[in-house]
Amino acid sequence: MDMTITSRAFALDGSIPKLYTCEGKNVSPPLAWSGVPAGAKSLVLIVDDPDAPDPAAPRMTWVHWLLYNLPVTTSGLPEAVQSLPVGTLDGLNDWQRAGYRGPCPPIGRHRYFHKLYALDIVLPDLEKPNKRTLEQAMKGHIVAEAQLVGTYQKGR
Repeated sequence: MDMTITSRAFALDGSIPKLYTCEGKNVSPPLAWSGVPAGAKSLVLIVDDPDAPDPAAPRMTWVHWLLYNLPVTTSGLPEAVQSLPVGTLDGLNDWQRAGYRGPCPPIGRHRYFHKLYALDIVLPDLEKPNKRTLEQAMKGHIVAEAQLVGTYQKGR
């Protein structure tokens, strides 16, 4: 069985509801996953936007959320997650803060990738890593991955 990640708040390639954005309450959407491989030791969640600042001329990938060392026994995260599963560590988003920050595109309709990785190790405490540091630590340890893409455009 392949690993999958889904949300009851939006479908694959569907529009992310305003609640989960800077125009709403800016809370994390509910996420669910399944099919984590038997040999996996931890999970990583990266939420980012490769269309920043303008989807017609993207210049960077903007990071919205980094979590690592999610236990493989978890099957998701609730809406507006307040307390993370035991052992889970935060990385820094591109606002230089830990935690979720929702879509807030300056122009156009952006894509938001919710990427789940299963690793064959539990990572050491990377002390609030950015995406680059986290991806470097994951290198060579990814045993499965899944993604859910949602879109958002302001003022719609």
